[in-house]
Amino acid sequence: MKLTQTFRVSLLASVLALSPLAQAETPAAKPVSETPQVSETNHQVRIDGEKIKYKAIAAETFLEDADGQPTASIYSVSYFRTDIKSDPTRPVTFVFNGGPGSASIWLHLGVFGPKRVVVPGDGKDDGAPPYELVDNQYSMLDQTDLVFIDPVGTGLSRPLGESKGKDFWGVKEDAQSIAEFIRRWLTEHGRWNSAKYLAGESYGTTRAAAVTQELQGGWTNVSLNGVLLISSILDFSHARYQPGNHQPYIGFLPTMAATAHYHGKVSAADKALSLEEFVEQSRQFALGDYASALLQGSRLSDSKYAQIRTELARFTGLTEDYLDRVNLRVSAHRYTKQLLRDQDKTVGRLDSRYIGKDYDSGGERMDNDPSGYGISGAYTAAIQDYLFRELKVDTKRKFQVLSGEVFGNWNWHVSGRQMHFVNVAPYIGRAMRENSGFKVYVANGYFDFATPFFATENTIADNGIDADRVSMHYYPAGHMMYVEPGSLEQMVKDMRAFYNQ
Repeated sequence: MKLTQTFRVSLLASVLALSPLAQAETPAAKPVSETPQVSETNHQVRIDGEKIKYKAIAAETFLEDADGQPTASIYSVSYFRTDIKSDPTRPVTFVFNGGPGSASIWLHLGVFGPKRVVVPGDGKDDGAPPYELVDNQYSMLDQTDLVFIDPVGTGLSRPLGESKGKDFWGVKEDAQSIAEFIRRWLTEHGRWNSAKYLAGESYGTTRAAAVTQELQGGWTNVSLNGVLLISSILDFSHARYQPGNHQPYIGFLPTMAATAHYHGKVSAADKALSLEEFVEQSRQFALGDYASALLQGSRLSDSKYAQIRTELARFTGLTEDYLDRVNLRVSAHRYTKQLLRDQDKTVGRLDSRYIGKDYDSGGERMDNDPSGYGISGAYTAAIQDYLFRELKVDTKRKFQVLSGEVFGNWNWHVSGRQMHFVNVAPYIGRAMRENSGFKVYVANGYFDFATPFFATENTIADNGIDADRVSMHYYPAGHMMYVEPGSLEQMVKDMRAFYNQ
């Protein structure tokens, strides 16, 4: 057979590509030469009137691929009580915040950890530094050892070697990496027989459910004693406004009622009701006449429409004219801008007790969340001062408090098929069916427009979850209810009762 010149060149290229010489010249993955950083310090704190001695370990944990090459460094701060006899069964709680893209600083310095940053709890701005970091008399360290985890791309955690951040940024990818971290931590510290809990806030509750599935759902079962869901969001259909999806309008309404009541935008008769009484009436309306009206759509009679509009105005504090213009459907972002528009003010999304002032009052959305910038300065400064000065963490890397890059590149697909709304609530139901010792604590803020409490109630009522093993609690504050002193004190009492059930 006669070979053409083109075929000879192609054949030669193929042979060379398969030759040992060519294979030897293919660059191998660059090995990671660094070793995990570890800093260990000893401290004491007075908790609930008792002096507690403890050890803090701020450390990197390297995750590895099948060839033993590091793929990621997950930074954590672990606290161990040292003034009691070593007990391999002592409870340990793994704690993380949400975002996705947030470091664990909020739960770390807000409620669980041995140090707490002091911010105004009454809806006022945290101002400029210096900020006050105090011993946390409400810390859970007397009850459980604590591990605060920063997922990849947050805090000081990062991908290593040939890995990219996107390898870890997704509902399932994130859960797998956190579950692997927990397995490694249990082995390193000899705590496989400890009572084990997960505690998450906001998207951290989504993470808690997904990590529960990763730990308990396979043959290498890591059984958990329970999860603590703080400002929970498990089923995103209750929080995502899309044409034809009525769930958010129903789920957010009682939060609007709580907000209108707090800011005095209700009638004199309704002001005389307690917050809980007014909210309960809004629940009944939301689940009954209002839900029915939304489902009826254009089939709703004029008289029924007018009746619904009047009741909706009562609970939201908005005018009937405005409710006409939005066709009885008020989104959360519109509401936080509209409620106090006549005063040229907005209310907070994370905590609607907070009041802000935008550049002008004509927009559809607030310029920025007053309940976000109202506390973020203090937490950002406090965590870095604490890590680098008191816990002796030695690095020049930037500490990522909140990462827009992580959030913007998040993979929201839970399984092989695309899902329009993430729903990890069935994982909690499955965990209960397969583990009779699994229990759930849920903390809800009445003034939380990020993860509304009624949407959480509707989620818990569905998805195969055993309500008898769920402890639901409510606080007169927002998304981070622990910034309000009274709510913090009650929340800690409720969590202690949960651990001791």
